[in-house]
Amino acid sequence: MINKWCIILLVLFSILLSQTSIAQRIKDITSVAGVRSNQLIGYGLVVGLDGTGDKSPFTNQTFINMMTEFGITIPPGTDPKLKNIAAVSLTSNLPPFAKPGQNIDVTISSIGNAKSLRGGTLLFAPLKGADGNVYAVAQGNLVVGGFGAEGRDGSRITVNVPSVGRIPNGATVERAVANAFARGDSLVLNLNSPDFTTSKRLADRINTLLGPNTAYSMDATSVRVSAPRDPNQRVSFLSLIENLNVTPAEATAKVIINSRTGTIVIGKHVIIDAVAVTHGSLTVTVKEGFEVDQPNALADGETVVVPKTEVNIDEENNRMFIFAPGVSLDEIVKAVNEVGAAPGDLMAILEALKQAGALNAELIVI
Repeated sequence: MINKWCIILLVLFSILLSQTSIAQRIKDITSVAGVRSNQLIGYGLVVGLDGTGDKSPFTNQTFINMMTEFGITIPPGTDPKLKNIAAVSLTSNLPPFAKPGQNIDVTISSIGNAKSLRGGTLLFAPLKGADGNVYAVAQGNLVVGGFGAEGRDGSRITVNVPSVGRIPNGATVERAVANAFARGDSLVLNLNSPDFTTSKRLADRINTLLGPNTAYSMDATSVRVSAPRDPNQRVSFLSLIENLNVTPAEATAKVIINSRTGTIVIGKHVIIDAVAVTHGSLTVTVKEGFEVDQPNALADGETVVVPKTEVNIDEENNRMFIFAPGVSLDEIVKAVNEVGAAPGDLMAILEALKQAGALNAELIVI
């Protein structure tokens, strides 16, 4: 007897071949609950530096402890005066389903006053998770993109950041992280951008193919989908599900302002209520100078220097423009361009519109 899930998979496969929709794939807008990466952190020593190491007390302590592990005793109170060693922190991401023996990248950052990690080698260092267990070990030669040079007079030049490096595939996974992917009789798909409309469309798309009540929206983020218990069938089932096309809902009306760079992004659905706006600038120029006051040759008096002040006021005659109710994004841009508003002026106009209650959008300043 043919398994029910096998029939469903065959039907899904045939439908996928005939799809011509330009909507986004489910795999591009969702993630599977429980399938996630985990951050790892560690501490270690980088050796072999060309005199660019650090002189921090904890670096000496770490070096002495390492020598003790190798059976070498350094007399108490001895200062190793290290120049070619640096204490570093290690960070890495453990991908989901990573298995022991696989390799992952590692980023190494100086935590002392080392000038550069260029040319260094990381010694054996464990990488731990949030639970304190060791999930990987790292070792290898660093790849450093930055470099620096210093003169005897103290002048120096630095390109990029020489105190941070990477070791591609520099850590070996030692322990796998368990997840709930193969447990239960269902999977939960979480939207990358929560939206009630998109959540409903996602559930409807799956139900159209697999039948009613196969998927249902739990909230604006999560959609639960019934799935086969057999791990092999579950992988094939999810492979087909994530390649289905769904049209996401359009984003809410937003205006994003980056006050540091002057970047302004206006969303598609931004609407302006009836309002009048004027844009102009008043320039006041004050020039301080001096002039010599010299008396007539036949008159008594002294030659003196007196201050002279000139004040000029220039005002641009820019026109006032009026927004009718329901003005669209295109009309907003045209109106602002006509008065020649710079990014800084446009920020002030948008903030004033929001305060006046005429801007029907969320104003976000980053």
